[in-house]
Amino acid sequence: MKWRFIRVAYGLGIALVVTLPHLGLKAYYMHMAIIILVYVLLGSSLNLITGYAGQLSLAHAAFFGIGAYTSALLPLRVGWSAWAAMPVAGLLAGIAGVFLGIPTLRLKGPYLVIATLSFGEIVRQTEVNWISLTRGPMGLTGIPGLDPIRVPGVGTLVFSDKASYYYFLLVVVTGLCYLMRNLAHSRTGRAWMAIREDQVAAEVGGINLAFYKVLAFALGATVAGIAGSLYVHYVGFVSPDSFTISESIHILTMVAVGGMGTVAGPVVGAAVITYLLESLRALSEYRLILYGILLFLVSVAFPGGIVGEVARFLARTRESAQKRLLEGNPS
Repeated sequence: MKWRFIRVAYGLGIALVVTLPHLGLKAYYMHMAIIILVYVLLGSSLNLITGYAGQLSLAHAAFFGIGAYTSALLPLRVGWSAWAAMPVAGLLAGIAGVFLGIPTLRLKGPYLVIATLSFGEIVRQTEVNWISLTRGPMGLTGIPGLDPIRVPGVGTLVFSDKASYYYFLLVVVTGLCYLMRNLAHSRTGRAWMAIREDQVAAEVGGINLAFYKVLAFALGATVAGIAGSLYVHYVGFVSPDSFTISESIHILTMVAVGGMGTVAGPVVGAAVITYLLESLRALSEYRLILYGILLFLVSVAFPGGIVGEVARFLARTRESAQKRLLEGNPS
């Protein structure tokens, strides 16, 4: 009975996500849904670095910002289309991930956190002070949206409203989650998890620590750069205020609350944290206090993240059912 309820709930959740733009929601709620999908991309990319490879990083807002500024500057200054700028944004963010990953190979714990935090602040200060390129604190405006594209068998996709952006991001997020699921069960994913659990044992076992650590930073930063590109072409504006250290902490919180080292964790974390912040917006100055209290309670109640605790509950339920079946009592 429990498994039937879980399957029904899962099916209803998928149906809700797919039909969301057709439920007559206000533009504000559709905007929030799109932002959640962007944060799912950011959380999933950080999950590669922190959740799977075990490298605690506070530089993710920097990779996000590199992707956003690259994808904004190429159309504005060079005349490129958004589609041409997007892979370059991901590439440059990935290169930045390699540049951060190599010098921090031997760092761990608080030293790694300080190094990644410093890198993030260096990138942000560059965005603030390179006024001739980024316009500094004033930011860049008039960034074009995604151009219409023709998909064989489907037709021409025109990104003229929030529903089109929502569905496009939904496809991107679904594809990323599928790839991450396969990656987690691949040789690379097993190597990352071995490094996360015990670096010494992993190295003794023949795992190339340097290669896999840098690979995690490179892939995570690349996806964060693409997320920045998608974000900037949706909002049409970019400024350094969007890529502060607090934004890196915000993304890390989503991964931790949802469940590190799980595919669904960043999805759940992005939805829960974004909804909490928006729900508490009306409380003005008390908003962040209540937000902190709620995060504390969630962390205490779900130390392995929401998805991790649910997975453990389902495992206990399965074991209990198997035990009853072996004892000849299927009720």
